[in-house]
Amino acid sequence: MPRLRPRSALATFAAVALLLGGCTASLTDGHGRTTESASSGPSSSGSTGNPTQQPANFADCSDRINISALGLPAGRENKLSFECAVISVPLDYAKPTGQQVQLTLVRIHDSDNTAHAGSLIVNPGGPGGSGLNLALGLTGQVSDKLLEHFDLVGFDPRGVGESTPIACLSDSQKDRLDAESPDMRTAVGFTQAKNLAKQVAEACSAKYGSSLAQFDTVATARDLDQIRQAVGDRLLNYLGFSYGTELGAQYAHLFPSKIGVAVLDGAVDPLTDDITAFADQLQGFEGAFDQFADWCKTHSPCRTLGNPRTAVYDVVAKARTAPIPSTAPDDNRKATPSLVLTGVLSALYSQSRWPDLGKAIIEAGDGDAAGLMQLADEYNERFNGHYTNIAEANTTISCNDSKPGPTDATIRATTRSWQQRFPMFGLWSAASLFDCQVWQPQRTVPPLPTATSAAHKILVIGNLHDPATPYQGAKDLTSTLGNAELLTWDGEGHTSFLQGSKCIDDFVDTYLVSGALPPAATTCPR
Repeated sequence: MPRLRPRSALATFAAVALLLGGCTASLTDGHGRTTESASSGPSSSGSTGNPTQQPANFADCSDRINISALGLPAGRENKLSFECAVISVPLDYAKPTGQQVQLTLVRIHDSDNTAHAGSLIVNPGGPGGSGLNLALGLTGQVSDKLLEHFDLVGFDPRGVGESTPIACLSDSQKDRLDAESPDMRTAVGFTQAKNLAKQVAEACSAKYGSSLAQFDTVATARDLDQIRQAVGDRLLNYLGFSYGTELGAQYAHLFPSKIGVAVLDGAVDPLTDDITAFADQLQGFEGAFDQFADWCKTHSPCRTLGNPRTAVYDVVAKARTAPIPSTAPDDNRKATPSLVLTGVLSALYSQSRWPDLGKAIIEAGDGDAAGLMQLADEYNERFNGHYTNIAEANTTISCNDSKPGPTDATIRATTRSWQQRFPMFGLWSAASLFDCQVWQPQRTVPPLPTATSAAHKILVIGNLHDPATPYQGAKDLTSTLGNAELLTWDGEGHTSFLQGSKCIDDFVDTYLVSGALPPAATTCPR
């Protein structure tokens, strides 16, 4: 029963590469005392919550990176160096000299970079996506122009991956939870869904106690300023995808005078409440499936499906009667309705996965769920039987950012509405409404991210057909920030930069390198 995640399509580098075994950061006591790798803690500038960070102690870590998996263009591998560092930041910025969180960073430098323009700090979205893996994955995708101007810096946000990860569940528990398919229309299913959410919430609270409340977007935005200081940059240069736009917008709100260039691609709408935002996503994915279905009817072997929507409904019904086995080696799992729909949803993030989805639906109809299970595992970040902590991090950060609720009555009413409005994904997704209802109650709701006094203008990018972060969000974020400009792509899939549009890519490169914005009201063609 995964929550929909407005993540970047670029965030699927999860096992690309960084192998920091033994260097996973943990909570420390404020004096850097820990049994794992740590740098010295920041020195406080007072009780303002804005401590001064010491320079990061970067060291070569190329031996822990699977460089061959990065897909580097010819000649690029020998130009790049890879360094890693761990820095300490306050768990609670109201207590800057108290308990610390450790953040893991990676910095990629091109030997042809003589511009000395500083760093471009990147975030893939989620919340819960690994910025370490994003930075590494971008080395094979961005232009020489960008690498020769900036060092790429990736970081796992607090609670994520290598940075004091929130890890509450075992792999076997996640397998069971991902497969659960409670029917929210029934009293038994409603209670089952609520109890499953409680199990997760109680496991995390039991393990982390009151510190769990400190893993939120506002705190992470303050971490961004610590990272800016740690890499020695006067201004923050930033590239954020999906939820990374929310993080970047909060940084701009908190530290407007510290903005250099900032690209926010696939904007989370700052003006909608949580249930409305969830519903907007569901509408987006229903529309994305319709676009897939239109494509499917004219492409082989997908065209043999007939009506693709009906074909998926038939597979879901088949899985509800008896979970569908998989021919994948060394995998005894079977596809339940939840795993079927997770696989379908996963492929709708990028048009490049439509052929895989068509083939997977055909095979599942014939009794083999291997293709849909592979797509579901990509979404859930399950690799070789093991999960990243994206599920726990996503729930922790999302719920800590949310107001308490919703009530049982609201969930029941929303379930009835979504079942009618979103026939493929609505009923299935409604179970996730319990996640934040039963979560710990200490919340930090991010403020409206205005940044009219930002030092430089921010570039917001919106994709007209983005299912995960609908286009209205880009319009609203641009307006709310104030000192921002909107660039539009008439494209498919989630986010826009590096998704196949030379028009978008050229405008982004030019803006990041020179600060020059596209002409106002520019829309790049499909």
